[in-house]
Amino acid sequence: MDTQWENLWDDVFTASAWGRYPPEDLIRFVARNYYAAPDRKAVRILEIGCGPGANVWYLAREGFSVSAIDGSAVAIARCAERLAAEGLAADLKVGDVNRLSDHYAADQFDAVLDIGCLVCFTAAGQRAVVEHLHRVLKPGGKLFSRLFARGTWGDGLGQEVEPGTFTAMTEGPLAGIGRVHFADMAEVQALFAGFQDVGIETSRVSYAGRSREVINWLVSATKAPA
Repeated sequence: MDTQWENLWDDVFTASAWGRYPPEDLIRFVARNYYAAPDRKAVRILEIGCGPGANVWYLAREGFSVSAIDGSAVAIARCAERLAAEGLAADLKVGDVNRLSDHYAADQFDAVLDIGCLVCFTAAGQRAVVEHLHRVLKPGGKLFSRLFARGTWGDGLGQEVEPGTFTAMTEGPLAGIGRVHFADMAEVQALFAGFQDVGIETSRVSYAGRSREVINWLVSATKAPA
């Protein structure tokens, strides 16, 4: 595990309050694909980089079987506390998403969710993690990912690690969270080329009197059936 990355996020989650509710685009994905399931407990969903657990809380309340992993022990502890306060349960792990095989078997999950986890990796790191996500999905299972697009506030600021990847950003909503990768459309298409039925949409939120934007790629994809 990247120890520097892990310690940074422990500090972030210790010092700051975090969102308590899931984003609308995630709710739409789950609702469209899994609300009609005859037995929601039979639907197994994994979230990578779950943080303090806003999405885990939502999925558990909706009756799904939830697993989640994060590199921050502080985040996992806060997630566990929130679930316990409402009598909810999930399989929570502190671990490296680059080593999912240490924690999860192949062909195990009906869905895998990435809300702001992949963006913390370099381009090569993202490709490696997506291979792991493909492996743990069941044939026919679905992936949902939200990535930062080029042009998002923070792109081009701070220290350039590689093309599209920056760290030490000093302004905007991404300041202080370490390394962030910003992707263009061609890169997103290539990243999920191993899946089928890949859908790519965008969402935009403006800041600073509409002078700045945060632009997200919203990606849904399916692992080929057996």
